[in-house]
Amino acid sequence: MSKVLWTPSDSHVKDANMTRFMKYVNDRFDLTLNSYEELYKWSVDNIPDFWAAMWSFGEIIHSQPFDNAVTDFDKMPGARWFTGARLNFAENLLRFRDDKVAIVFRGESRIVKTITYAQLYNKVARLARSLREAGVEKGDRVGGFMPNMPEAIIAMLAATGIGAIWSSCSPDFGIKGVLDRFGQIEPKVLFTANGYFYKDRAFDSLERISGIIKDLKSVEKIVVVPYTEETPDISQLPNAIMFDDFLSKESGLEIAFEQLPFDHPVYIMYSSGTTGVPKCIVHGAGGTLIQHLKELVLHTDLKREDNIFYFTTCGWMMWNWLVTSLAVGATVLLFDGNPFYPDPYALFNFAKDQKMTVFGTSAKYLESVENAGVKLNPEDIPSVRIMCSTGSPLSVESFNYVYKHIKSDLTLSSISGGTDIVSCFALGNPIGSVIEGELQCRGLGMRVKAFDDNGNEVIEEKGELVCTAPFPSMPIYFWNDPGDEKYKDAYFNRYPGVWHHGDYILVTKDGGVIIYGRSDATLNPGGVRIGTAEIYRVVENMPEVEDSIVVGQDWENDVRVILFVKLKEGVALDEELEKKVKTLIRTNTTPRHVPAKILAISDIPYTINGKKVELAVRNVIHGQEVKNKDALGNPESLDFYKDLKELQE
Repeated sequence: MSKVLWTPSDSHVKDANMTRFMKYVNDRFDLTLNSYEELYKWSVDNIPDFWAAMWSFGEIIHSQPFDNAVTDFDKMPGARWFTGARLNFAENLLRFRDDKVAIVFRGESRIVKTITYAQLYNKVARLARSLREAGVEKGDRVGGFMPNMPEAIIAMLAATGIGAIWSSCSPDFGIKGVLDRFGQIEPKVLFTANGYFYKDRAFDSLERISGIIKDLKSVEKIVVVPYTEETPDISQLPNAIMFDDFLSKESGLEIAFEQLPFDHPVYIMYSSGTTGVPKCIVHGAGGTLIQHLKELVLHTDLKREDNIFYFTTCGWMMWNWLVTSLAVGATVLLFDGNPFYPDPYALFNFAKDQKMTVFGTSAKYLESVENAGVKLNPEDIPSVRIMCSTGSPLSVESFNYVYKHIKSDLTLSSISGGTDIVSCFALGNPIGSVIEGELQCRGLGMRVKAFDDNGNEVIEEKGELVCTAPFPSMPIYFWNDPGDEKYKDAYFNRYPGVWHHGDYILVTKDGGVIIYGRSDATLNPGGVRIGTAEIYRVVENMPEVEDSIVVGQDWENDVRVILFVKLKEGVALDEELEKKVKTLIRTNTTPRHVPAKILAISDIPYTINGKKVELAVRNVIHGQEVKNKDALGNPESLDFYKDLKELQE
């Protein structure tokens, strides 16, 4: 039986935004809901009413009210949300204009920079004026090639405030990776820093921008933020200007926020691109806003007095998610650089210094700090009350590690969704218990289920993650996708009329969710589906193993499981260790999970956003091309998997 690791106190439940929302729903609809389970059931049985309630509860700023919360609800895709409404995304994020701190930034240089809400509004207003004067209009694209710094947020708000569409890439992308993305959407203005820091080393971005701009003819203006140098040389870049020089010199400006339909595009994001040119996923302003408010206010219990942090780059959807915290009036904490510089305690020190209350990170980070031997005392992060984890499934061991060695009294919210929906399917529940290995709940208004191969719902069994009813943060379309063919193929071909996400999950009888990893990387030895996360949980808990990746190899009309291990320094893969690995996997999972072959490898490939790329390894060992290697943080690692003689026997 799964172990309960944490239960909220009565006062915690009483003070939670979720409790306040439940009372709001009860009063508005004359109901008597008194648990999350009851609230969730009502929300998915009455989806239009739920989202209409969230619109009001979230106090969404608008110039025109909606006619209907949803029309064509029976169409998926095709449902239309909050028709008739007019609003502006940035206006909602800039509703506060006082002297409370809006943003705190710390880079590896340890220099801390703070911006108040009043200062933020002033800078956005000046930049919005400059963008308009530069010819940026509603529907134009504005790109960011930026570290996770305040100017990225300011540029996004200025662009979306005037109706432009924001799209960003992390500055550690290569030239081809950026062109594969920005080349499709053709931005008119490009924001960049002159460079960035990683492990106390400065990396130049302007040389890369020079290479990018040669093939990105749409860019009419390059705006450069000085970061690694105070006065970088931008003379070699055409139509380039320093950020402060570009800002309007007028002060006291009011932003003329463009009032736009609910589904006006606000962000363009990208699929990982490890199996081909990245898909350009277009997200609507209203759907992104209302979904983020639901997740931040209700599922993360975010309040104005909170200081919220997520360790992310500007190229990961968690950046977009984090920034919407401004609409709540919380203080957004930004960190850019290596989270282990100068030591594994860097982010925890940042948390203590800034009185962080919401600490967001990845499962990989938590595994890494555990492997580094990090053990905190109760006074090390006294203010943190919620810890969020995403990016990959959080193992049972990591759940226990957090409560034993990070902090015993906090809500550990393992959350899961994706770039595709710029939000989550399963999240935290501040009024519910935390059970080891489980995501606490499915998101309100999200009719999430596990399906078997025949499209039947299964409980307490592994299946495909699906969503059987429309939700407002579905992409509005893919860029350059006539007839929505790529869009429909991405999500609706497996189960017509049902969103198929590509994750392998189990929904418990109590409504919790266990994630087993990507279903397109699921192993099928003997036709039995196995989630890779089940193997990682065992192997990566071994003291000899630093990292691992597991794939299925087509072999003799079947699939055999191949496990690659990156071993700790000084450890060799001998017969004894191989036997130990197989025994542990067999004991903790099933005989089907035991790999046919275990091979030591020098490196494990990851995307720039820190996700293992099992499909790329699978392609390499089958002699197939891996497209778009620029999506990888360490593409050279794939060379280790080529032509392995051990896989030919």
